[in-house]
Amino acid sequence: MSIWQELSKPFFILAPMEAVTDTVFRRVIAKAAKPDLFFTEFTNATGWVHAGDKAVAGRLDIVDQEVEQPIIAQIWGGVPEDIAKLAIHCSKLGYKGIDINMGCPASSALKGSGGSDLIRNPELASEIISAAKAAGLPVSVKTRLGYSKPDEWHTWLGHLLKQDIVALTVHLRSKKEMSKVPAHWELMPNIKKFRDEIAPQTLLIGSGDAEDRQHGLKLIEQTGIDGIMMGKGVFTNIFAFETLPRIHSQTELITMLKYHLDLFEEKHLLTAESSLPEQPAQNRLYNKPYETLKRFFKIYIRDFPGSSELRVRLMETSTIPEARAILDQIK
Repeated sequence: MSIWQELSKPFFILAPMEAVTDTVFRRVIAKAAKPDLFFTEFTNATGWVHAGDKAVAGRLDIVDQEVEQPIIAQIWGGVPEDIAKLAIHCSKLGYKGIDINMGCPASSALKGSGGSDLIRNPELASEIISAAKAAGLPVSVKTRLGYSKPDEWHTWLGHLLKQDIVALTVHLRSKKEMSKVPAHWELMPNIKKFRDEIAPQTLLIGSGDAEDRQHGLKLIEQTGIDGIMMGKGVFTNIFAFETLPRIHSQTELITMLKYHLDLFEEKHLLTAESSLPEQPAQNRLYNKPYETLKRFFKIYIRDFPGSSELRVRLMETSTIPEARAILDQIK
């Protein structure tokens, strides 16, 4: 049995988010409330084939196999041979499956004939799915309803469901819509019925605007699908996957942020020590990497008295010790 068959229904997945769902954030989420399945950030197959691990910038790192499992490697690209090579590499790293990104609307993905550009090239999409199966791992796909319009779903999803994939995640918007409109959950019951007719063995997962597990359960009840993938919901509630929701105190939120800081420092100090050993590691840590960390402050510092002022102070810091010193002053 693959990891997908081992999941109890309904199940919940942490969505792949670029520059977010790395090994640090996955461990933070696992500590707050662990999902049933993790996905990596999406990794470009052609970049890895031509430039190796340097090109993927740690996207495939798994620091804690116990905490971060089960995990699926999400990869993308427009060259089937490169997809096959990266999929085989991922199998050696301990991943439980390969997911093909066929929904990313970013221009970089489109230029590489990957992401949502594959919606316009279904034959290439079929070749890429076949290539990914070379790794011997279960292959799934994450995509959108269509390229220009939501009503393209019937033709496009029908094509994917005929490819013998283990799971299909549908972000319920078109590429053109981006995230500018509410997700089209009203279409999911018909998509589920369509799945039942064409490929009942393929698990169907919905994505788009799910706020937390309780909201996801309502969507599952309304549509009959197998699972929910949540992404942006964790930015408003780091505990979004918890089974029994409760109010979390200011102390809990700050403790989680401190844990995030610890893991971030651990990861980037190790990276700095290995990349530029002639410079003090602390000097190399507090430049660009620290700036990327600041996007996460709003997850923890919110919805309590003085949170706005505290968040402003944290955004003005330039090192982790500065941030810790501010947090340690909070009573």
